[in-house]
Amino acid sequence: MSRIPRFQEHLKAGFTAEAASAARYRAYADHAQKEGQPNLARRWLRMAAAKDALAIEMLEAAEQIRGLDADLGNAICEERYENDVLYPKMIRDVDQETANVFLRVVNAQKENLRQLEGLRREANAAPGDVALPPEVDRGTAPSAPES
Repeated sequence: MSRIPRFQEHLKAGFTAEAASAARYRAYADHAQKEGQPNLARRWLRMAAAKDALAIEMLEAAEQIRGLDADLGNAICEERYENDVLYPKMIRDVDQETANVFLRVVNAQKENLRQLEGLRREANAAPGDVALPPEVDRGTAPSAPES
């Protein structure tokens, strides 16, 4: 028997499906851009943004967005689980080439975890909104897709 209500299970499954589709669409857009098809890339990104909006709607309906402290704590827990449990287990079960992909992911995730922990410290110290990192101020950070 499930520990969460059925409606939340279904919303979680829907969220996962929409978020995965959005990520695939962004990957297709990246490939199209590399292939010299910027208009196709923009269309993929537009569809990815629509999928993201659906995923967010389901996450909100499942009451999984709870506010700054809870959301940061949840994100940090997820990153730690992925880095310390999920990916190491997968690495043990796959060939070396695939393991190398997971190792690159874990290394990137360590930076994500560092940023999340820094964001939590900033949020706890900030009287209002947090400061933007310098790369955003310089305009060198990745931006959101245009709609």
